[in-house]
Amino acid sequence: MARRIVDISVPLEGGIKSDPPGMEPKIEYVTQAQNAEYMTSFFPGLKTEDLPDGQGWAIEFAHITTHSGTHLDAPYHFHTTMDRGQRAITIDEVNLEWCFQPGVKLDFRHFEDGYVATAADVEAELDRIGHELKPLEIVLVNTAAGARYGQDDYVSSGCGMGREATLWLLERGVRLTGTDGWSWDAPFVHTKDRYAESRDAGIIWEGHRVGMEIGYCHLEKLGNLAALPADGFTVACFPVKVKGGSAGWTRAVAIFDE
Repeated sequence: MARRIVDISVPLEGGIKSDPPGMEPKIEYVTQAQNAEYMTSFFPGLKTEDLPDGQGWAIEFAHITTHSGTHLDAPYHFHTTMDRGQRAITIDEVNLEWCFQPGVKLDFRHFEDGYVATAADVEAELDRIGHELKPLEIVLVNTAAGARYGQDDYVSSGCGMGREATLWLLERGVRLTGTDGWSWDAPFVHTKDRYAESRDAGIIWEGHRVGMEIGYCHLEKLGNLAALPADGFTVACFPVKVKGGSAGWTRAVAIFDE
């Protein structure tokens, strides 16, 4: 049986609009030629001209957060507790079984920026694609933000998943979800306007905060979701094991057995 792998991650890249101001990654690239002298320092008497083409090793210095690039959020990111009062697990404690499961894609690209998706929206999309949700399936949400990654309006683009929709998924056994947006929730710039009208703090980060009731993880800043069908693939998204971390970077992929 042939196997096809589709990359659904974005590159970890500096100099683009991938995060709010102050959170963007910064990467310094050091070339082979620039590091040649450093390499010779390990070997007394070695000269740079003794190295192949006078080259050492290339490395990169990165100033990033654990939420830079495609990453997996642990329940600890959402709150200090999960499952109604239990200690929230950190990224190094996440159940790896959650990270390698059949996937299903919800196409929410038609929703306007800032829209908060509901449980009814999720049900309607599952009905449209003819998919019956199963426990532990990884639910990926393709929003309008996916096509805007790196553009000035990326952080403010796409719909978000509200409390009701998130809880609906978790109550059916889902434990890992994902989005191509900057956040699982609706972009803050839109929530800010809603909060100014309602003064209801409960709408702020409402999808994330559901983890206080049922612990779960989600992927953010996914890429290339438009290339995926509604189902028929497996998602692999094992996070980097950051001790006590709120998130870990991942090279998320969709695997097709054909």
